[in-house]
Amino acid sequence: MITLRKAKEQDIEIIRDIAAATWPSTYLDIIGQAQIDYMLDKMYNKGELLNQLMDGYIYLIAEEGENQLGFAGYSIIDHEARIYKLQKLYVLPSAQGKGVGKILINEVFNKVKDAGASALQLNVNKGNKAKDFYLKGGFTIKESVKLDIGEGYFMDDYIMEYKF
Repeated sequence: MITLRKAKEQDIEIIRDIAAATWPSTYLDIIGQAQIDYMLDKMYNKGELLNQLMDGYIYLIAEEGENQLGFAGYSIIDHEARIYKLQKLYVLPSAQGKGVGKILINEVFNKVKDAGASALQLNVNKGNKAKDFYLKGGFTIKESVKLDIGEGYFMDDYIMEYKF
């Protein structure tokens, strides 16, 4: 049975390991290995993840027994408008297709809705097949963005939104 738990500081390595195992199969054909390495180092280093936890990001880890299968991270991005953002959602390639992503996103929906959210937003790379997962889940494409992340790299994303 798949269970979820809120991540703590001690879980940073688990989050890093899942990201490192997931990103190549998700992004290699889209952005290449050099950009994957750059982004993993920038977005998943221990200091960055610790800062996110201290800044109020909530990470949920999906587990089956002793095995961690994936995680989701979310935070509030606009207090006045009550808009939350799904910052990250990754499921190990070996666990994909087993409903882990659906369990994670449903729990994020429940948590932010209970907190009074008006909307949940996310960024997804235009070439990432997860875009279809989010569309099926009720998200709509709000806008297209190209974000400069340094070192000559860009994120070519859709901003998607689910309104409550």
